[in-house]
Amino acid sequence: MKIFSEELVAEAAKACHVADLSHATIGETLLVAQYLEQKTGIPFIRMDQGSPGLPANQYGIEAEKRALDSGIASQYPAAAGIPELKQAAAEFVKAFMNIDISPRACIPTVGSVAGSFGGFIACCQRDPKKDKVLFIDPGFPIQKSQLRILGIEWREFDIYPFRGEALRDKLEQELAAGDIAAIIYSNPNNPAWISMEEEELQIIGEMADKYDVIIMEDLAYFAMDSRHDLSHPYAEPYVRTVARYTDNYLLMLSSSKIFSYAGQRMALVCISDTLFDRHFPALAERYHDTGVFGPTFIASIQYMITSGCTASTQYAYAEMLRLSCEGKINFVEDTREYAVRAQKMKKIFCDNGFTITYPRDVTEEIGDGFFFSLSYPGMTGSELVKELIHYGVSSINLDTTGSLQQGVRACTSRMRNELYDVLDERMRQFREDHG
Repeated sequence: MKIFSEELVAEAAKACHVADLSHATIGETLLVAQYLEQKTGIPFIRMDQGSPGLPANQYGIEAEKRALDSGIASQYPAAAGIPELKQAAAEFVKAFMNIDISPRACIPTVGSVAGSFGGFIACCQRDPKKDKVLFIDPGFPIQKSQLRILGIEWREFDIYPFRGEALRDKLEQELAAGDIAAIIYSNPNNPAWISMEEEELQIIGEMADKYDVIIMEDLAYFAMDSRHDLSHPYAEPYVRTVARYTDNYLLMLSSSKIFSYAGQRMALVCISDTLFDRHFPALAERYHDTGVFGPTFIASIQYMITSGCTASTQYAYAEMLRLSCEGKINFVEDTREYAVRAQKMKKIFCDNGFTITYPRDVTEEIGDGFFFSLSYPGMTGSELVKELIHYGVSSINLDTTGSLQQGVRACTSRMRNELYDVLDERMRQFREDHG
């Protein structure tokens, strides 16, 4: 028996101006869930929005307070970022990825969303022949929304059947026309939590060099692959990255998930020194500057988007990065709670007839973490996302992320201890109702 009737769900959708629940955005799903909770007092299992579910890092908070007390609020921040953050960023990349990037090439942005927005502009304007972006999906829907705003075309493919060496032929096929400026993906992945393995990253790096494509690697869930202990600075294993295999890259490092600092909107775009110094005549002609990629990205593009990043938050991020390098903050252990939640939630779903839509990487089962994907026999993703709402569980359809698989994305961030039994009871009922 459904918790919320067809009539009540339809009322919620109408009240929230949601035309089609089966293909609702994250924000639309959130509104419907909130409406039903407020209308009935019945709690939802909120698997829709990927907002941090842990307290913000206290070291960052204290550093930001000290920065404000010092009087910096009266001064505009430099577009390139404060020296303390740039130095800490370069050290952090070295400590946890074993990659050398100079501080000058580590640029703060107002969240990775602003970083990708500026990155798309710079990548797609550097060469008139390269004007499209390639998405290795499933991925973050907002990035395609950014391209709609910018009027940039894209191509996409679901990586599900192209893992391992099969990725090479697929990329050759997509890149052969020579019109792809950038490739973007997240690692670990939003929404499926798959992770690129070394073989795949090497293939991507080799293709980047062969076709002069810039890789935009979104590391929003940095070191949150629970299968490997990535918590020790300056020690193996290091976080996997395409930066080992090419110099054509932008790394996006966000404070939102690893330090639960989402409300302050702070991230970094770390550009390889080779790309940072590379000259592009098309950029020089457009912006009437030197046409050097890094300075153009900072002064002629990113500054026009953000006018610089909040100075006090830069000091907070710098402190958290610095203390992580010194081993005084173990952000990997701090965020392990998401893996614990995922393990419990996946067991409940799988015990009640669900399957994990993206169950494996090339050589391992996927780990547990911030997201996972779910399918149910005989149901499309559209049917499943809508049906789950009637049982007080909100999610998003995988097809909104570029996936061709039938299922939904589940987020662990809002799960609470008292809701596991509630989820179990509801999914038992779901199974009874659906055979």
